[in-house]
Amino acid sequence: MEALPQASSSVSLPVPTLQIKTMQIRRPGHASKIITAAFKIKKGKKGPEKEYPWPQKVSVHSKDGNLAYLSRFKPLPIKQKLVTLPFEKPLADLDRQVTEVRELAIDTGMDFTQQIDDLEARYDQVLKDLYAHLTPVQRLSVARHPNRPTCLDHVLKMTDKWVELHGDRAGYDDPAIVTGIGTIDGISFVFIGHQKGRNTKENIFRNFAMPTPHGYRKALRMMEHANHHGFPIITLIDTPGAYADVKSEEAGQGEAIAHNLRSMFTLKVPVVTVVIGEGGSGGALAIGCCNKMLMLENSVYYVASPEACAAILWKNSAAAPLAAEKLRITSQELYKFGIADEIIPEPLGGAHADPDETSRRIKQVVMKHMHELLKMGPDQVQQQRLAKFRAIGHFQEGSEIDSYKTRNMKKLEAFDSESTLKLGRCSGIEDMETHNVEDFNVRLFEVKVQTTEDTPMNVSVHI
Repeated sequence: MEALPQASSSVSLPVPTLQIKTMQIRRPGHASKIITAAFKIKKGKKGPEKEYPWPQKVSVHSKDGNLAYLSRFKPLPIKQKLVTLPFEKPLADLDRQVTEVRELAIDTGMDFTQQIDDLEARYDQVLKDLYAHLTPVQRLSVARHPNRPTCLDHVLKMTDKWVELHGDRAGYDDPAIVTGIGTIDGISFVFIGHQKGRNTKENIFRNFAMPTPHGYRKALRMMEHANHHGFPIITLIDTPGAYADVKSEEAGQGEAIAHNLRSMFTLKVPVVTVVIGEGGSGGALAIGCCNKMLMLENSVYYVASPEACAAILWKNSAAAPLAAEKLRITSQELYKFGIADEIIPEPLGGAHADPDETSRRIKQVVMKHMHELLKMGPDQVQQQRLAKFRAIGHFQEGSEIDSYKTRNMKKLEAFDSESTLKLGRCSGIEDMETHNVEDFNVRLFEVKVQTTEDTPMNVSVHI
C-alpha cells in the first residue's frame, strides 16, 4: 500500500462538523501505525433525487390526485408578491384606506365598522367597473400578470391523475413546453402547453415560455403518440412567441413550427386549444391548429405584440395602446371574427384572483366541447379542423380591385393606361381627422383625386 501523507498518530480532531475515522496502516519493514483522520462533509447542490424524492412505496391505487413525485413542479414555498397593474391604482388606494381605518380602530378602540363597510363596498364597485370596461392594452396587461396561473397550475387542478413526459427523442428537452398524459373523468388526454415561471428563477429556467425548436419537436412527438393511441389532445397556449436567438434559428426554428402546422392537420384525434394568457404569433399557432379554440376572457392572441407593431408602424413603442386596439387581439374581437369558438369567463379581478375557479371553468368548457368531438369519427374530426381554418378570412377572385386598397402599389400595378393618376389635379382636402397619441400625431386625410375620365375617387393618405 502506498504511503499516506504524514499525519500525527493517535490524534483526533474534536470538530463537531467533521466525520472522524480511525484506521490502521501496515507497511513492509515498518511498524504499524494507527491514525485518526477527519473528513469534512461537503454539502453540495441538491439533485432531483434529493429535492423531489420518490416515496418508499408507490401505490398504484393512489387517490390523492397527481403523481407528485414524478413532477418537479411544486407549490411555491413563499407566497407570490401582490402586483398592482397601472389601471388598478384606484383599487390600491381604497385598499390602503381600509387598512389604515382598521389600524386606527385597533389603536383607538373605537368602532369604525360602518366606515370599513362603506370602503369595501366602494372597492367592490370600482373593481366591477374597471374590469367591465377594460381596453385592449389593459387586457394585455392582465394576460401578462406575473401571478396569473400557468399551464401546470391548470393541468394539476383539472386532472385526476397526471404524469409529465419529457424529451423530443433527439437528445433535448425544452422546459418552455410541458407535455404529459392526464385523466379527466376517466378519459385519458395528452396535454401540451407553454409553461411560464412563477418567479424570476423559474422564468429563467422556462425561458419565459419561449420555446426552442426542441420544444416544438417534443410537442410533435406527443401529438404523434396521441394520434397513434387515440388520445384526445388538449393544448394550453401562453407564450409571447417562439425564441428567436441565433442557436434556435440554426437548429431550424421555422422548420419545426412549419412541421407542427402541417402535422396537426393530419391528426385523427380531437384537439381542443385554450389560450390561458397571451398567444404570440407562430410560437402559439405551432400547438394551436385545433378543432375548437377557447379563450379566457382576458387572454390575447396576436400575430405581433402591440409594442412590436407600434415600433414598426409608428417608430415609437408609446403607440402600443393604439396598436393593441387596431390589431384586434382580445378574445371578444376574435370571437366576432370566428377564430375563437367560445370565451371562458374569468373570476372578477382576473384569473389570478381565483386560480381554482378559473381551472374549474376551463375544465367544464373543455369537456363540453370534447364530448361533442368524441362523437365524431376520425375522418370527420380531421375534416372539421380543416374546414374551421378554411373559413377564417374571406377573399374574392376575378373581381375588380378597389383603388383604395391599391393606393400603395406602383402606378403600373394600380392603374391602367386609360386611368393614369394625375397627382396635379387634386381638388383639395375634404376632411381631416387628427389622433394625438402621446409624443406624436397620426393624421388621416381624405383626398379627392380626379382621373383622366373625370371620375372622382377617394384616396386615404396616412402621414
